[in-house]
This record gives sequence, structure tokens and C-alpha cells, in this order.
Amino acid sequence: MEYKDYYKILGIDRNASQGEIKRAYKKLARKYHPDVSKEADAETRFKEINEAYHALKDPQKRKAYDELGSRWKQGQEFHPPPDWEAAGGGFRPEDLHGFSDFFAEIFGGGSPERGFHFEQRNFRVRGQDLHAAIEISLEDAFHGGSRTLSLQAPDIDEQGRVTQRTRQLNVQIPKGVREGQQIRLSGQGAPGLGGGQAGDLYLEVKFAPHPLFHADGRDIFLELPITPWEAALGTRLDIPTLGGRVEMNIPPGSQSGRKLRLKGRGLPGNPPGDQFLVLRIETPPADSEEARALYRRMADTLPYNPRKKRGI
Repeated sequence: MEYKDYYKILGIDRNASQGEIKRAYKKLARKYHPDVSKEADAETRFKEINEAYHALKDPQKRKAYDELGSRWKQGQEFHPPPDWEAAGGGFRPEDLHGFSDFFAEIFGGGSPERGFHFEQRNFRVRGQDLHAAIEISLEDAFHGGSRTLSLQAPDIDEQGRVTQRTRQLNVQIPKGVREGQQIRLSGQGAPGLGGGQAGDLYLEVKFAPHPLFHADGRDIFLELPITPWEAALGTRLDIPTLGGRVEMNIPPGSQSGRKLRLKGRGLPGNPPGDQFLVLRIETPPADSEEARALYRRMADTLPYNPRKKRGI
């Protein structure tokens, strides 16, 4: 069998930290996941990446693997040293299903003379975890609720062949969920083999575009148009929030771009987010003689050069 360079597969240095290993795995797993990747060899690469991560994510298994690293290079014929003991470290026979013979030789003692055969009828295999995206509204994130999700997922027929089928799932949206968070659906991943437990389904939350608001973490932002006289004199306005409308004071002398905060009016949490109003002064159009006359009177009555203080 060939020696596998797990560091090379993940594109990392042999001195990489455990955090770097995890980040490299997540990046490559997203790129080559068979459900989303358009790469011709996506499924093969995804299996290699998954195997490499399982070998390196645990410090003890990594240490055992590193003991072999100075003796072989990627692609070379591999035979365990005469004194080699399988690293094991918690891998059961069913855990090794889907991994290469090289991995099984190192971590499972997988040759027949070492205790077990990799025959499907002898063990149960847990199904793979699946990952997908779910798009929800900001209102769903604020109030919580449920959504029906339709997705393509692998299934195993009576002959043991992997097929794709459409599944309808009822997903509970947690109150206060943030964009980028994952919702875990236990047992809704790929089915197991031999009666093994199904994997889990992880749904990454995406926010649908909203006509008024956008989110940054738990904070909610609203661009608020106001008139020049509202900005100059101040006013009290009825403001929309995800939790309903509230009244708020616009201070006198406000300028475009000023941020005003409604504390605790963002997405729920501990602590909850805030809602920020970003003021934008809109000038009424001079689209009539009366309007133009008014602007001329303003120019005469309120001579003001906003460029002067900037030396323009």
C-alpha cells in the first residue's frame, strides 16, 4: 500500500498547530464537499481530506503518525516496521470504514492477522455528518420559528447502494440565531451501514436580504432618511424595529452618517444586540418654481459654506 502524507493532503506544515490543522480541514472540506463542489475528483479529495484530519486532529494519533513520517514519502510503498504496534487510540473497527488501508494499518491493526477483517457484515458503521445552508429572514432569527426544508441527501437502498433522494425536514429556528451559526439536526445526516447510527445534519444559517435592515452579529442596522429641517431642528420619529415600532428622538444639528443606538433592540441573546440608526439627510427636489424660490431665499437668509471649515 502507499504511504499517505496527511500534512501534504491538508496543505500544512508538519509543525502546524492543532488550530491550523482544524482551519485547513474546514477550508478544504467546504471546497471539496461532494454536495457543493464542481471539481471532478471532489468525492475522492473529500475522503482524503477527512482521513487526514482524523489522523492529525488527535495529538496522540498525530504523534504515532509522525513517528513514521521520516521514513516514507507520499506515494512510496508502505510496510509497517517490524516493531510497529497499531496506534489505535480509540478507533473501533466500525470507525475505520471508508478510510484507506494505510490508515487502518496505522490506527486499527487492520490486517487479518492482527485481529479483525474489514468486512461490512461484521460491524455497524455510523453515517457521515452532512452540511447544508438554510436561508431565513431576520424576523425568523428575531422571533424563532420553524421552516420546512427540502434538500437532496444520500440514502442506501436494499442492495446497499448509495443513492440520492429528496427529503423534507421541519427545522426549528432558535430565537436569536446569528448568521453563520450552525443548527444541528441529530440523526438527519447520511444513514449508517449495518444498522449503524445515522450521522447528523448541520445547517449553516444565511440571512435573506431585507428591505430595511441588515445584521452584523446580533446588531441590526437601519439607514434612516431624514429631511434637512429634521436634522437641523431635531424631531421625534416612529422607527421600525424587528420587535415593533418605537419612538426615538433625532437630536438637533444631526449630520448624515450619524449613528443613533436603540439599546437591546437587535437580535435576542445574552446580551442582546442593539439596533443602530444611520442617518441620511435627503434634500427635497427643486422641481417647481415655488421650490426654487424657497431655496433662493434660504441661500440669502442662511449663507453657509460647508467647504470653508475644510479649506476647500
